[in-house]
Amino acid sequence: MHITNRDIQKLDKIKRLNLINSITGIKPANLIGTIDETKNSNLAIFSSIVHLGSNPPLIGMVIRPIDKVIRHTYANILNNGYYTINHVPNHMTEQAHQTSAKYDKNVSEFEACGFTEEFTDGFPAPYVQESNIKIGMKHIESISIQLNGTILCIGEIQHIILPENCFSDEGYIDLEKGLSTGISGLNFYYKLSFTHRYDYARVKKPK
Repeated sequence: MHITNRDIQKLDKIKRLNLINSITGIKPANLIGTIDETKNSNLAIFSSIVHLGSNPPLIGMVIRPIDKVIRHTYANILNNGYYTINHVPNHMTEQAHQTSAKYDKNVSEFEACGFTEEFTDGFPAPYVQESNIKIGMKHIESISIQLNGTILCIGEIQHIILPENCFSDEGYIDLEKGLSTGISGLNFYYKLSFTHRYDYARVKKPK
């Protein structure tokens, strides 16, 4: 099967959306926790989280266009300056998926979808108590992507909270032990399982 750019443009909107959202493979499923100026919390699932660098420790996420739809998560990030990234536990994917529904601003998805707010060490944004691996973030920069109106929201890691058995002596995180979830497209969820570990690849010298 061979699908060209022209074929993609001719597809039904929903079919095109599903195709392009799933073609890159499994992405991390994360819940973004925020809070507004009146202490209303917000929780939303994102699959666009990406590592941008380790020094400083930066993580980016793509925000969909805000010109026609109010994005409560992004508005809270801009207002508060802080947010959390929480791995979706693989036994709570249905609840996590439900956070994508269009709740009113004054309705907390934490409560509506069966999650528990957790505030730790005075950090001004709520973590998901049920998540095993969670990250406290500070907003650093937003970059507008003119081609489609999306925004690359860049944050710096302030805190990492995870079980000790998920963290190796070398600094690796065991996502299987953390019960972390992968997502393909907008609504296909996967459990993560470890398969192999290889040494740092070097060019092999001929014998």
